[in-house]
Amino acid sequence: MPFIADFHIHSKYSRATSRDMDLGNLTKWAKIKGISMMGTGDFTHPVWLSELKSKLQEVERGLYVYNGIYFILTAEVSNIYFKAGRTRKVHNIIFAPDLKTVDEINSAFSEYGDLSSDGRPILRLECDKMVRDIYRIDPDIFFVPGHAWTPHFSIFGSNSGFDAPEECFEDETPKIFSIETGLSSDPKMNWRWSKADRFCLTSNSDSHSPSKIGREANVFKDKINYKELIDILRTKDKARFLYTIEFFPEEGKYHWDGHRACSSALSPKEALALNNTCPVCGKKVTIGVMHRVEGFADRPEGYIDESSPSFKSVVPLAEIIGGAFKVSPDSVKVEKEYFQLIKNFGTEFNILIYMDEAELKANLPERIAKGIINVRKGDVRICPGYDGEYGKVKVFKEGEETSEKQLSFF
Repeated sequence: MPFIADFHIHSKYSRATSRDMDLGNLTKWAKIKGISMMGTGDFTHPVWLSELKSKLQEVERGLYVYNGIYFILTAEVSNIYFKAGRTRKVHNIIFAPDLKTVDEINSAFSEYGDLSSDGRPILRLECDKMVRDIYRIDPDIFFVPGHAWTPHFSIFGSNSGFDAPEECFEDETPKIFSIETGLSSDPKMNWRWSKADRFCLTSNSDSHSPSKIGREANVFKDKINYKELIDILRTKDKARFLYTIEFFPEEGKYHWDGHRACSSALSPKEALALNNTCPVCGKKVTIGVMHRVEGFADRPEGYIDESSPSFKSVVPLAEIIGGAFKVSPDSVKVEKEYFQLIKNFGTEFNILIYMDEAELKANLPERIAKGIINVRKGDVRICPGYDGEYGKVKVFKEGEETSEKQLSFF
């Protein structure tokens, strides 16, 4: 079975996160999902770091374990500063090789922000200066710009980002060899821009609750350690890095342009025709990821970067079950069916990705099996997300017959 990793999550010490984001619940849900390796998230927060130090067992430099799940030390920081006439807001994920190095990183960061205020601290620190200064602590530290296209807090975001990696990281750009695509974009969108070719594309959940870990993830052929991860990302090693697990990008909450206050969702073409203004109130819309990518693209839709790992688009199992039952994915009915499936078939990723079609049809409720097969074929309909609103995905066609036999084991 391939080795699945989710490197970008948050702890319960980040704003707007579940109080269940602790090591016990993270490892419980990693096993439910089929994830073998996690990023710790939030190592900059002193209380969370204390918990990590007390509970993680070091396997080797850069690799830790808790409750049967491997961990790599990670944190996300929010770099906010003024540059070239604009306020810039960029989220960066930092990977560290050991706890001693983390202590040194945190000591350096404490000069630029209050690390105890949030698991994802705000640093008044330029991205290039951060990389230059922190890299001196240990050359095995590395940086991955997070959700690279999100409008408000990303390297290429329409509201406060940059138009090229060199504008952000300047002379330190060669030290950046990977970016995170984020929920609202996928590899095929990034492949359309030749400047992104130098980056190995990664995908992570950026989860704020345990059940959401793995909604995007990275799939490796075999177990990896910290040094191997660096080498794989630096070389875009397709033999070891097989593919990423992706949202359909339309389901991400910043895929299209729009104005949430007026429920206005616009394709890039529609937004341009309106001079990027809301058709209801006339105010400027939030320019989404698709619009931003289209502005940079120098290749046609459908272009494939043969040098990059591939990807698979999925819809979370709870959403598929909810669609089958025509109820909310958060309902008790869906929860009961979900855990019955996990009990019977091992992990969510085994069900969504690895069971073959014949196995699905023979062993799962008919309509749920059909939903999973529809997703694998890309036979879904999505109302795109915009301006902070998630897109709405439909896995089943309207008017399809539903019977009790199709829906449940019970």
